[in-house]
Amino acid sequence: MDILDKIKAPVAAELEQFNDTFRKTLYTNNPLLERAVEHLLKAPGKQVRPLLVMLAARMVGKVNEKVINVALALEMLHTASLVHDDVVDESERRRGLPSLSAFLSNQVAVLSGDFILSKALECAALTDDVRVVRYFSQLGQSLADGELLQLDSQESEVLSEAVYFDVIGRKTASLFSVCARLGALAAGGTESEAERLAQFGKLIGLCFQLRDDIFDYGSAEVGKPLGNDMKEGKLTLPAIYAVKHSDDASIQELALKVRRREASAEEIQRLIDFTVSQGGLEYAQWHMKDMQGMADGLIDETRDASITEALHLLASFVAERVI
Repeated sequence: MDILDKIKAPVAAELEQFNDTFRKTLYTNNPLLERAVEHLLKAPGKQVRPLLVMLAARMVGKVNEKVINVALALEMLHTASLVHDDVVDESERRRGLPSLSAFLSNQVAVLSGDFILSKALECAALTDDVRVVRYFSQLGQSLADGELLQLDSQESEVLSEAVYFDVIGRKTASLFSVCARLGALAAGGTESEAERLAQFGKLIGLCFQLRDDIFDYGSAEVGKPLGNDMKEGKLTLPAIYAVKHSDDASIQELALKVRRREASAEEIQRLIDFTVSQGGLEYAQWHMKDMQGMADGLIDETRDASITEALHLLASFVAERVI
């Protein structure tokens, strides 16, 4: 049993129910939309987010129908945002497969994302809980805000760690945070219990994104082409650190050229090599491990041992995963 299977074990039956309902909820008799949905379902990912919803729920109560609807709404919102992001970023790959926009077209991808988003809203409404709808709506705003902030930063000649963390806080960490918060609230947890779990979710969301950014420098197993971030004009924490700590003007100009998407493949490789040689990956890993430690410290050890162990394993998984 690998680490992800161990994390899923306490909520295995609930995840099976979630997966069955997820597929049924996205059923459509529109042939083109059906092709799009089936393509997306071929690579469902690691399902860390619905898993976090259910573990947070089990920390304070039980996984009920309301919790399942929360997990459905948030995973569908996440799926729709990825589909739309791939159109914006002109990405050709997602989770080891062609992105939906590459598989079909930008038009189909945008409209399919809209369809999935509308289904997500329906699932949020089915909870009959205004708090769920409010946090869900705020999350949608945060994801769009983060994407726009990232696009705006690519026009800037200033490399900023603060802006980087602001972007990933809005795009990735906010989703993890809301997953944990709403999982707790839907299971009947108190506001204070939900807030503590939301902080845990935020920290492991930051870890998840840092790990994903590190993958860009050396793992083709994640379904993400090596150097893909730089090809899309994105400079993540490893490169920002390396460039900002260099007094080589040519490297700084190269970084801006990459950000403007004007760099050749050879120039991108030069910046990748420079980042690695200057300790950029180690710097990002240090931040990631620090946040993992803070996340571990938020887990209430007085609760069900199987759930607390799963949450510790989840924090470890997002920071140490190899795929």
